[in-house]
Amino acid sequence: MRADYVVVGAGSAGCVLANRLSAEGARVVLLEAGPPDRHPMIHIPAGIRTLLQHPVLNWNYFTEADDSTGGRNIHWPRGKTLGGSSSINGMLYVRGNPADYDGWAQRGCRGWSHDEVLPYFKHSEDFRSGGEDEHRGRGGVLAVEEYRTILPLTHKFIEAAGQAGIPLNPDYNGSEQEGAAYSQMTRNNRFRASTARSFLAEAKNRPNLEIVTEAIATGLLFEGKKCVGVSYKQGGEDREVRADREVIVSGGSVNSPHLLQISGVGPGEHLQSIGVAVRHDLPGVGDNMSDHFVTRISHRMADNMMSINQLSRGLRVVREAMRYALFANGALTFGVTSAMVFCRSREGLASPDLQLLFTPASYSAVEIKEFDKKPGVTVAVCPVRPESRGTIMATSANPLDRPAIHPNYLTAEGDAHVLWSGVQKTRAVLEAPALADHSLGEIAPGPSVNSMETARQYGRDFGNTIYHPVGTCKMGEDPMAVVDSRLRVHGLSGLRVIDASIMPTVTTGNTNAPTIMIAEKGAAMILEDNKAA
Repeated sequence: MRADYVVVGAGSAGCVLANRLSAEGARVVLLEAGPPDRHPMIHIPAGIRTLLQHPVLNWNYFTEADDSTGGRNIHWPRGKTLGGSSSINGMLYVRGNPADYDGWAQRGCRGWSHDEVLPYFKHSEDFRSGGEDEHRGRGGVLAVEEYRTILPLTHKFIEAAGQAGIPLNPDYNGSEQEGAAYSQMTRNNRFRASTARSFLAEAKNRPNLEIVTEAIATGLLFEGKKCVGVSYKQGGEDREVRADREVIVSGGSVNSPHLLQISGVGPGEHLQSIGVAVRHDLPGVGDNMSDHFVTRISHRMADNMMSINQLSRGLRVVREAMRYALFANGALTFGVTSAMVFCRSREGLASPDLQLLFTPASYSAVEIKEFDKKPGVTVAVCPVRPESRGTIMATSANPLDRPAIHPNYLTAEGDAHVLWSGVQKTRAVLEAPALADHSLGEIAPGPSVNSMETARQYGRDFGNTIYHPVGTCKMGEDPMAVVDSRLRVHGLSGLRVIDASIMPTVTTGNTNAPTIMIAEKGAAMILEDNKAA
């Protein structure tokens, strides 16, 4: 099998690339390790609860247990189906802060300032609410809608934030990110708007696009320093696909560095230690991992305050299913976070470094996916510009062996300071009159978390990821950079990485929208470069 371009991974980036490249007449083969996205729970927004540990549609990675996580193995869901993680995520659409991209440009990533990436955000988007046309896209492939809240608790949170000194922001993806806002989601009416059901759906019937599912990439093929194809395993058989122009690795922040490493591209000393022949010594592959790690604060609410806890039980579930089927609204259209705050941990910062994510629900102490029986609310306190860095490294030459993930959460002193500030700011909101009048008090973490050190320890013991790993194939020109500003792997030809792994630093907020933007810009650069060649 041959193509002009071989795209490895049909996730948030891969589906965009397959669409944009095939639209220009190029022959494209898209490889996906998982099955087609036929499971009904993928397409119902509230179905996320069944997907976060799904044995088939999820890679279900786990971090290594170390002191930074209190000796725990933290579960890392990653989508393993068409649409990738956009098929199993909370659907939040958050572009990030303009300072994120201007910071990338200042680090030497040419063409990646906010003004230069904004057109690619807009190109994708079909924003179906208000917003400023200067910043928002209309008529694009990707449906973006505001959260449809039916629970007064979400409105109470926005009101309480205002009472705590955090004003309403009508559009955090507009000219200003800071403030309290209702969430925006990649949802198309009643259905999830994954990249598979938006970008790939538009392209899948093109004769020049071949989609190959249940195909696990086992290595990159090289002729000297040029990447010429991909080996993969499908149905127990070893196969190959050759690329006449380029191979584009879009496996995400775990699978992309892992595929490079088992193919001999990565830190030479480590590759030799696990029995992989070094083809190209590139020390940054698998390094620079950054993620958003949160501590959750929960309040028990009065019995007369409706939360998702009650809607998820008994006859109310039947009523919500009918509302969904008949009117495309109600609890089954919910994602995860109905409102959020972007704010600064201290004075003097140029842009927000905290995201406070509100959910009108609370969870049992056993598992985050189980709702409490009594009404409650939860805020996830997230330092969105973490300084802590981790690694993702192959453990053997066997492509089916899982890499070792060492996230090193909260190891940077600055992250602990930001976390403690976020705990204090969250408590100020939850204790403001709009919510305090209905609250029976904080149920987690409780009064024992009363300092930076106790907040950090509580985070290590009970905190969790919100699934935004980036940076393991970072873009730049420094010695630890993996790809250049046009996303070509340094020192090799015919090979690019285009997904969240190329981010030099994690963006201020959820990472799905920036990943889609990266793929939009990456596709444009590929077409430009091959036209010029």
